[in-house]
Amino acid sequence: MLISQKLMEAQVNNQINSIYSAWSMMLNESSTGEAMFAQTGGSKVPRPPPHLVNCKLTTEANQILDKRSEDGKLPPWTMWKGFLNNYPLSPKDEQQGYNQHISKGVYPPWIKGSDEENYPLTRRVQHDIWVHQHPVNCRDPNVRFLITDWERIPGFGMGAQFAGMSGLLAIAINENRVLVTNYYNRADHDGCKGASRSSWSCYFFPETSQECRDRAFELMNENGALERGVITVKENYTTKQIWTGPIPRVWGNPWSYMQPTTEVNGTLIGYHRRMDWRWWRAQALRYLMRFQTEYTCGLLNVARHAAFGWEAAELVHSMKYSEENKRGSRSAIEDYVWSNHEAWTPRPLLSVHVRMGDKACEMKVVEFEEYMRLANRIRNRFPHLKRIWLSTEMQQVIDKTKLYGNWKFYYSNVRRQVGNKTMAVYEASLGRETSTNYPLVNFLMASEADFFVGALGSTWCFLIDGMRNTGGKVMAGYLSVNKDRFW
Repeated sequence: MLISQKLMEAQVNNQINSIYSAWSMMLNESSTGEAMFAQTGGSKVPRPPPHLVNCKLTTEANQILDKRSEDGKLPPWTMWKGFLNNYPLSPKDEQQGYNQHISKGVYPPWIKGSDEENYPLTRRVQHDIWVHQHPVNCRDPNVRFLITDWERIPGFGMGAQFAGMSGLLAIAINENRVLVTNYYNRADHDGCKGASRSSWSCYFFPETSQECRDRAFELMNENGALERGVITVKENYTTKQIWTGPIPRVWGNPWSYMQPTTEVNGTLIGYHRRMDWRWWRAQALRYLMRFQTEYTCGLLNVARHAAFGWEAAELVHSMKYSEENKRGSRSAIEDYVWSNHEAWTPRPLLSVHVRMGDKACEMKVVEFEEYMRLANRIRNRFPHLKRIWLSTEMQQVIDKTKLYGNWKFYYSNVRRQVGNKTMAVYEASLGRETSTNYPLVNFLMASEADFFVGALGSTWCFLIDGMRNTGGKVMAGYLSVNKDRFW
């Protein structure tokens, strides 16, 4: 009987492995999902994989949501989302007006949750930033521009670049200019193809419309545009203006009524001296990262499959697929409604970002054991929590996960630091493509996790916290191992 049970387990594992291997093979062909989401009813592997996204179709749907209509109206920001915009209506439905989009007073679709689940005024602010950055007529003589490269001072990490651009967006709004970004060194690699190379648009949708970008660079080549102030560049502003200058006040002082949801040393932190910048950087980054490109979506597909692929295959195998479940029998609700749901992730999921190494010159560095003490504290309240998405540059942290057998850890498969190299040296050893892609994937995964443990002294953690607090996660709270710098 024992032998029979082992044989049955082996057969099941072989079947699960068959599903997992088929997904892996197709993912190697295209990380953006075309092969996996275009299977016929004769496929022996159930489709689509629950943990992956059809990046091509998602990007196409988002492009509609990020562009004004031909008559200058806002995009179709209705209460409906995603692929429903593509649903083919009958002539009768069209006559009855079912395809009419009502955008007035509707908030952007990249904001999750209610007002109470985000920083104050998040939905309104995101709406207003988009409108500011997408004027109806970019050739209107009253439209002015701020053109800037992303920061590339040696030693500046991605977090510092994000924070710097948040400051430049604040300046643009304060001066009623459209922000246009130019060279982005992190995207200067072979993974970013064509026009997206060296551009933010390799990873996320552009900060403004193509029409405004074209007009801005056209003006840059005109004599006198800079002198007249139609165009400004980063060099027109001081370091102080960019990093600590006044933030937009068009929405009043919403940071003054932010509720305390961050805990340090057992105390909820209700105030610090740069509350306004904490609120604004969260808003700026949420806007800049509002829609992922097909490339970024593909990176996340690969990461999710490496981490969750086997568990997803177990889920699929556990279902008894009948003929009507096969790909060829899908109904419209699957294509236009269910397909818009997020990729499956084993939940609840805790994200832990451990920052050590050369960060000791800026903040108090805390050992991994303290992060795990806070993780266990969350688990005491939520005993069903047992999974951790771990991001760190240190190999010693990965090695220590073996001491915590009651947790299941997921982390990127990348070479990590041994010893205390500077971050710049470590990133150079990985190459530009890897040193950009893997932390960005970790950043996005942390933003989507159910809970978060990090270090407020780290700009990276500070920005992850902001993305979570404009992504419907504000009431999940944030446990920090330190309160360095602004606290």
